[in-house]
Amino acid sequence: MTTLLPRSRPEDQGVPSAALARLVHALDEIDHVHTLTVVRHGHVVAETTWAPYDRDLPHALYSVSKSFTAIAVGLAVDEGRFGLDDRVIDLLPDAAPAVISDRLASLRVRHLLTMSTGHAEEPRDWGDDWSATLLASELAYDPGTHWLYNTPATYALSEIVQRRTGLRLSDYLGPRLFEPLGFGEPWWEQSPTGADAGGFGLMLRAEELAAFGQLLLQRGRWQARTLVPAEWIDLATSAQISNGTGEGDWNRGYGFQFWRCRHDAYRADGAFGQYVVVMPEHDAVIAMTGGLAEMQVPLEAIWRELIPAWDTEEAPTAVPTQLAISTPRGELREDVAEFRYEGPIAHVRIARDTLTLNGAELTVVPDSWTPAHLGDGPGRRGLWYGDRFVIAGGWVADAYVAHLRTLQDAVTFRLEVSSTGRLTITRDHGFTGPDVWAGDPVGVQPDAADHHSVVSP
Repeated sequence: MTTLLPRSRPEDQGVPSAALARLVHALDEIDHVHTLTVVRHGHVVAETTWAPYDRDLPHALYSVSKSFTAIAVGLAVDEGRFGLDDRVIDLLPDAAPAVISDRLASLRVRHLLTMSTGHAEEPRDWGDDWSATLLASELAYDPGTHWLYNTPATYALSEIVQRRTGLRLSDYLGPRLFEPLGFGEPWWEQSPTGADAGGFGLMLRAEELAAFGQLLLQRGRWQARTLVPAEWIDLATSAQISNGTGEGDWNRGYGFQFWRCRHDAYRADGAFGQYVVVMPEHDAVIAMTGGLAEMQVPLEAIWRELIPAWDTEEAPTAVPTQLAISTPRGELREDVAEFRYEGPIAHVRIARDTLTLNGAELTVVPDSWTPAHLGDGPGRRGLWYGDRFVIAGGWVADAYVAHLRTLQDAVTFRLEVSSTGRLTITRDHGFTGPDVWAGDPVGVQPDAADHHSVVSP
């Protein structure tokens, strides 16, 4: 197991184990948390993993990646590669449009960092040159006056770092951050032009996520070394611009690619349940990975269970380290069903406990996750990240249903083959909704599907 931080009994660090157990049980009610790591006074006091997930596997971090990009920008600024108030069109001259508006001419690096570029909506169709798409999009507001969440703006920061240092973000951060912290080999998705995506696409292990939070808490210090200037950490994690009003944790102010929270905390935040919550007042870090539909719910659990508990005493209790996500039910049948489709899955064959998808044979049984591989190592594979997954399922009434849970990402896919052979693929999380694909089998009449596709083994 990857171990970058020392371990301690919760009570030795002023944390009641009973409060941690309540937090774990509250998170267990959510569909679904994958890993939890709680750090107090620099020591891990709780680490829980929900099977079938593995905290030693790199996990897709989505927009937590943005916070690492901000650290890279801070290091480059400290090295004199460029400045916060440098004009973006001067740093990315060949990405600028032929006609440069006054607003675009006034766009600075700090506006990219604070999501205050002046766009009224985030550019959607990024094309092959993501920075060019960003700079060609209309600026409806003066830069610095209007906050709008803007992932292409973070990508532009990545490209600026690469152009000014000659290194991709991951290579630039390697000797400066990843290696001193003891990280393995982080993987970062790249744009069509070969720059790291910046705003998404980074994959790290649960312990590495917690260590990053501890570095932030220590204002850039790690084992008697300054890895990141304290002044940059302070700037990046403080409110630089208003991002709305209200009582939740989404409108407390935005820093340089960090969100402010209630309770004087701040966080790196990624879609579907990736968090690094830093609580300077309590000298604590909470890191989580997951596949969640509602991002506010885990934060509410943290505030409810931990804020009142710091430095109090309760009777010690066991904090669960391993819990499990339930498996789908069903039954195995002796009949063989086989269909072909004009879709992402062209061939499906179901034979008792073996599901064949496009020639790949998978063992699938109800009530038990079966591990499998697709590819070699971390990376993006179409609709998900990583090469590890588990699968479970069986016949439910007249339909065959299999759940494919990606172990290095937030998403779980559901494959259903009806009695007529119609294949429906859905997912529990995705930016474009749950529907992936649906279609009838090729060459089989609906009223004759059972006769032509189901035979005895």
